[in-house]
Amino acid sequence: MPTRHSWLVAGGLIASGMAALLLSPTPVRAEVLYKLDTMCSVKGGAPQPCTVEAIDEGDATLYRHTIGKTVATIRVTDQPVTMALQKPGGGWMTLVNAGARFSTNTICFNNRDLCVVNPNYLNSVREDNPDSMDGRDLVIVHFNQAGRVNVSCYDDGCDVVKHEVNKK
Repeated sequence: MPTRHSWLVAGGLIASGMAALLLSPTPVRAEVLYKLDTMCSVKGGAPQPCTVEAIDEGDATLYRHTIGKTVATIRVTDQPVTMALQKPGGGWMTLVNAGARFSTNTICFNNRDLCVVNPNYLNSVREDNPDSMDGRDLVIVHFNQAGRVNVSCYDDGCDVVKHEVNKK
């Protein structure tokens, strides 16, 4: 998988990891990277069947989650690393956070607003970053209002970050 999946890598590695889409003189051809039948949950609800399509659109990868008649699309960019949710009717809204739990192959966006079991994605993260991900289970990335990575944490360190955020 391309390096755009490295948003999960904390610290200096994550910082290394759309404007070109808008400024490109030639149209960008979307390419489906994979399609996965899996389980999703919305707003902390019960898991239900869903389909995830990973679509390469040049400098971004779109993850289209189809849950019944509902479609939620997450856009991930590399440079800079950003994540956003497509608004109804178009446009993008910056995510507050994204987290992955490797032991359950689960990725959640904006806490538990949208969660998906996606071993394809998480296996690619482990393959792209074997040393930094070795022995890790939980990784959470928080974004600022501009959509850039603001802070990231691993495992027990996420409790420290959560505690500090709640103190404010």
